[in-house]
Amino acid sequence: MRLRGAQCPLGNRLSQYMPGIEVYLQFDSFEAEALRELRGADLRIIREQAIANLNEYNISTTLVVTLKKGLNDHEIGKIIEYALQQRCVRGVTFQPIQAAGRLEGFNPKRDRYTLTEVRRAILQQSPYFKPEDILPVPCHPDCLAMAYALKLNGKVIPLTGLINPDTFVKIMPNSVLYEQNEELKRHIFQLFSTSHSPSSAATSLKQLLCCLPMVAVPQGISYSNIFRIMIVQFLDPFNFDVRSVKRSCIHIVHPDGRIIPFDTFNMFYRQGSPGYHLVNNRFI
Repeated sequence: MRLRGAQCPLGNRLSQYMPGIEVYLQFDSFEAEALRELRGADLRIIREQAIANLNEYNISTTLVVTLKKGLNDHEIGKIIEYALQQRCVRGVTFQPIQAAGRLEGFNPKRDRYTLTEVRRAILQQSPYFKPEDILPVPCHPDCLAMAYALKLNGKVIPLTGLINPDTFVKIMPNSVLYEQNEELKRHIFQLFSTSHSPSSAATSLKQLLCCLPMVAVPQGISYSNIFRIMIVQFLDPFNFDVRSVKRSCIHIVHPDGRIIPFDTFNMFYRQGSPGYHLVNNRFI
């Protein structure tokens, strides 16, 4: 809320921490009805003012979209297009709803929206990405997928668009993206990490491009040139998988110091969650 309004001292203060800071801003929809269902209020003007202030100070921002099937999933392409036009926005994270928190009336047979469906919607609604551009994140391929692009001279260039197809075939004869070249594999794992700071993502991209023969690294690449799409599907009681939880790379620090996977936090550790008493009674 403090990022809204014509006078924004918070924006000025945040800009002093650049490039070591990034804002994650809820941005679910352009439509009042969808916002009222997801957030309980029409937040369009507030979001518009916040984006204007973030643009003014060029504070690195990721738009975070909670997706509900049949409510705002038709806006995926429009949100990507909007994000690309904003000076401050470095990417969009799409999170299909999980059966946790304040969600009401969730029917898993009707309302489940999977990572695969979100990925397909991106390909259908946005002209910038091809199937090979949206890849599973190595640390947690069941629940995370990511695509990188460069914004250069008014154009949007997916990462794979920088690789000459003939060169790609020669260095990857078995079509496995990162298994045939250890140096290339290492840089791709680094690039598709969820623990990047704003500056380290640009560095990792440069290092990856340098590993690809005959690929010229554009001069002056910075974090402002990077655009990232991420799909994050959190687990819930209807798709819970212990094997997958063990690979989770998004965590919350509990007040007592424990590091809790985000998926299990919403189901067992957040006060008021259905499984809260099952876990917390053990520590009384």
